[in-house]
Amino acid sequence: YVKPLHLFQNLVKSNASQGGRLLGLDVGDKYVGLAVSDLDNKIASPLSVLVRKKTNIDLVAHDFQSLISELSLVGFVVGYPFDRQRLAPDATQVKLFIDDLSETGKLDGLKFTFWDERFTSKNVELLIKPLSLHPVLAKTVVDKFAAVQILQ
Repeated sequence: YVKPLHLFQNLVKSNASQGGRLLGLDVGDKYVGLAVSDLDNKIASPLSVLVRKKTNIDLVAHDFQSLISELSLVGFVVGYPFDRQRLAPDATQVKLFIDDLSETGKLDGLKFTFWDERFTSKNVELLIKPLSLHPVLAKTVVDKFAAVQILQ
């Protein structure tokens, strides 16, 4: 883990020499929404949604390993539900997921930071509500675009 400012400073140094993208993560109970930045790290775009199960952390880590090389990733920005009053159950879930992912050893030492994700999913849900999407499709759209908001 690094503080957001340190990740940004590393990114600026990295981009000056070789370039690289950031991956945004919206970690949920069943899915992980992914978004990726452009090479200049100015625009975030939705990427995909990974199925998350307690038993498939190695598969998820392998997917991340592939994304690291395919997209020239230099770091992760993970949505985290900050709450000054108490530790939210969602926060514990995000922390455990990142710890489990790190323990696989497949992240090539990439740095990550947490970013406040409160209301990201709710904002996307409100935006797509008029579209009347099928619930399964709506969930994947919400997860991907919540990751975009976290990264943007």
